[in-house]
Amino acid sequence: MAATTISASQARRIALAAQGLSNPRPTGRVDRRHGVRVFDQVGVIQIDSVNVLCRSQELPLFARLGDHRRDLIPQMTGSNVIFEYWGHEASHLPVDLHPLLRWRMEDAQAGVGVWGMVATAALNDAPLLRRIHDQIASDGPLTTRDITDGGPRTAGMWGWSPAKRAVEYLFWSGQVTARRGPHFERIYDLPERMLPSAVIDAPTPPRDEAQKSLILIAARAMGVATAADLADYFRLNGPTTRRLVAELAAEERLHPVHVDGWRDQGYTADTIRIPRRVPCRALLSPFDSLIWNRDRTERLFGMRYRIEIYVPRAKRVHGYYVLPFLLGDRLVARVDLKADRQAGILRVQSAHHEPGVDVEHVSAELAAELGDLAAFLGLTGVVAEPTGDLAPHLIPHLM
Repeated sequence: MAATTISASQARRIALAAQGLSNPRPTGRVDRRHGVRVFDQVGVIQIDSVNVLCRSQELPLFARLGDHRRDLIPQMTGSNVIFEYWGHEASHLPVDLHPLLRWRMEDAQAGVGVWGMVATAALNDAPLLRRIHDQIASDGPLTTRDITDGGPRTAGMWGWSPAKRAVEYLFWSGQVTARRGPHFERIYDLPERMLPSAVIDAPTPPRDEAQKSLILIAARAMGVATAADLADYFRLNGPTTRRLVAELAAEERLHPVHVDGWRDQGYTADTIRIPRRVPCRALLSPFDSLIWNRDRTERLFGMRYRIEIYVPRAKRVHGYYVLPFLLGDRLVARVDLKADRQAGILRVQSAHHEPGVDVEHVSAELAAELGDLAAFLGLTGVVAEPTGDLAPHLIPHLM
């Protein structure tokens, strides 16, 4: 099949539409139906624990839906619409994807594909695994703190107790599942008590067919993507994905697309629809599915974006928790944000613009978006520090 050729600008607009970012935000009450629509579009929302602004998983919904009840994800989890598992890292996923990820659970049962310290629990402590599973079965749902004789934590950020390593292995291997508690802790229970019976009873597809389904979900969520992009979306094996992509193309379930300026072949799952314009305005979480693949972000938008949380302060270029600002079909700025909950203020710790943008237009639109975000977070205002080349233009718009 001959590849269709599109421009880089057209690829950006296709990607933004596929991600649901070109749709007008709903007016009036936002409820679970809107959340379902977002998950139908993106397929997966990554979870992250950093809370300097808010939990990252709230931001993709805000970017696409605007103001809404902040307990929308817990509501959707509690009503068996989504569940938590390893999709693209730790993720919220539609429950229908559970059968498509059972191959990953089966791998984990063999100690394959899991973190070393979690795999250690599987290989070295079978009696502890059985005891914890039995306790969850009899007393669940439980947090790690509720597990009897779980052992002491070791030092450091990842200083997990033996019980924590064991229960995370049970979670990774699908023997238990989990929801988040009010303090972001995982609460573990048996899958049959947390997931719909229709999902539990659904047949497990063959590994290749399950992974092909995940590739097609990724292709629809990205609009146009290379084989490497498709592998990254659900963290699939690269060589396996290339083989499956070739099979999907031969089956005409994926269609080749050549994007000007891209070295590698692109693919789309559907007939190409190129929006004439995309009236986007959104602050993007560092872990938003539009930009979590940094190579793809640079290819699509020309922005070399890196998160600097783990960079020493003196070596940071743009700040600690930096969100790119999407306006139209471009990433036009980046802002380092912090929710100062004690003062009730959203703090812009730095603001930088990208080359060639209309800084006054960007500043006005960014100020409006920051005001909306502050209101969503229950903060009373926005204050910007005079740091970064956009800050002098932004500050007057916040007064």
